[in-house]
Amino acid sequence: MAKIELAHGGGGRQTQELISRFFHHYLDDPEIRKLDDGAVIGDQVFSTDSYVVKPLFFPGGDIGKLAVCGTANDLAVMGAEPQFLSLGFIIEAGFDVADLGRILCSIRAAARRIGVRIVTGDTKVVEKGKADGLFINSSGIGRIRFPGGNRLGMDRMSEGDRIIVSGPLGCHGIAVWLARNEFRLQSRVVSDVAPLWPLIRSLLDFPITFMRDPTRGGLAQVLNEMASGGRHIGIEIDERQIPVSAAVRTVCDMLGFDPLVLANEGRVVVVVADAAAEAVLQTMRRHPLGRQARLIGRIVRGHPGGRVALRTTLGTERIIMPPVGELLPRIC
Repeated sequence: MAKIELAHGGGGRQTQELISRFFHHYLDDPEIRKLDDGAVIGDQVFSTDSYVVKPLFFPGGDIGKLAVCGTANDLAVMGAEPQFLSLGFIIEAGFDVADLGRILCSIRAAARRIGVRIVTGDTKVVEKGKADGLFINSSGIGRIRFPGGNRLGMDRMSEGDRIIVSGPLGCHGIAVWLARNEFRLQSRVVSDVAPLWPLIRSLLDFPITFMRDPTRGGLAQVLNEMASGGRHIGIEIDERQIPVSAAVRTVCDMLGFDPLVLANEGRVVVVVADAAAEAVLQTMRRHPLGRQARLIGRIVRGHPGGRVALRTTLGTERIIMPPVGELLPRIC
């Protein structure tokens, strides 16, 4: 690796290579090595993320809503109730103040919906042409609410655990990509960007072992991380049960995209003990964000090397590999 490429920011195999070869080497800390969505400090979780989405406004959201929900969701999937956020703005000279006002209104609305306070921030302005309009860095702190403190993690998963996805996949990735209007396609796909804590809060009393929001790299990346980080387990999923909307499926079929690797910003992958899986599924379906939740697979033994196996609609089996390269850059 001589130079950083766009693919190193895609959330897939090359991102993991960059992290392991450089960040783990130079910034060696046990919390970083866990590769979680945040660091556990006592009974709190601390997380940070940066947002460079293009375009800044897209069907269903904008960079402001994305920054608030994205960081809050990283806390939520760690079992923590989002409490405080910081926001850092890097603004390009010449940026329209009306657009900045729209984004700040969106940030305020998203924070109020979640119940999180924005307590600190920073603003920098760079020369025209140096920031593509606006970039946002967001950090968050949340308090762990699951019984027993920090009991969620890949090392908690066991053979027989079931895997649930909270709703249709790929909506965010396709909505942002279509908003770029590169192929002049018309579609009603709207981003799924939304705060997950209200849904996750309803699951506090269940034996959840692990959660993750499938953002960059999509479901394929999350499942491969689970398989490689969960004590040499394997994963089996059923293609017939994976929720994908007809509109997203149509765009994917036209352009050769795989919905399993598309980014999502309002979905959660939940791993739960088999005995409680049906109850968790029904609980999720009672919440607006989980009405289309599906049981898609289970944790198994017998797949050496931590493989993810997909049972296709034809009854055959294929291995789901982690994404390679950057399918849709600047998606979050």
